[in-house]
Amino acid sequence: MPGYLDQYGAGDERRERRNKLIAIVGASVLVLLFFWFIFFVWDKTEILRIESVARLAQILRNHRQENRVRNFFSLVEHHDYKGAYALWNCTEANPCRDYSFNEFMKDWGPGGVQGAGPFSVVKSRSCGSGVIVTVDSPQNQEQALWVERGNLTIGFSPFPVCQAGT
Repeated sequence: MPGYLDQYGAGDERRERRNKLIAIVGASVLVLLFFWFIFFVWDKTEILRIESVARLAQILRNHRQENRVRNFFSLVEHHDYKGAYALWNCTEANPCRDYSFNEFMKDWGPGGVQGAGPFSVVKSRSCGSGVIVTVDSPQNQEQALWVERGNLTIGFSPFPVCQAGT
């Protein structure tokens, strides 16, 4: 004959399991929020001590803009200058007001100042409404390009590094 004390403590075990589950889920959410903040919100990667971690944070945060710049240089290397010019949101039919296709060819064409050889993305930095993507040329010259976040339009960066307060 079962007694009324046979179920004594059964609720404590369930409560203990539930509390342990809540603690694990809560800690996991906090860790995920921390990494989300570090990689996608907080853009002070220049103060991270470990360079590879800072670069990883830049890649995760600005991968669309960096890919757009890589695509641009791929088009330039394959001599598709009209396609590369289109990434600047310009066409021969509708040229940019301050950057005609002839100017573009002077910069990025076969005899151009900028367009000689393969480029590699060195770093990227979020700044206001866009990203400054710094690329390295074969002549060991760094070139700062601006990529607008909204429409991924490429242009020359108005400044080499992000200004304070932007």
